[in-house]
Amino acid sequence: MVAKQRIRMANEKHSKNITQRGNVAKTLRPQEEKYPVGPWLLALFVFVVCGSGPRS
Repeated sequence: MVAKQRIRMANEKHSKNITQRGNVAKTLRPQEEKYPVGPWLLALFVFVVCGSGPRS
């Protein structure tokens, strides 16, 4: 009896995926935003650009 209830709850949880054909996310877990450049590389770039500027 418990297995039937677990399956029913899983079906209810994912039933909206059936009506969103083609627009379903690959995972239901929230994804972190990933930056294309790491913070160390960005800091190095800023250091090089600011260091190579005109000096007074």
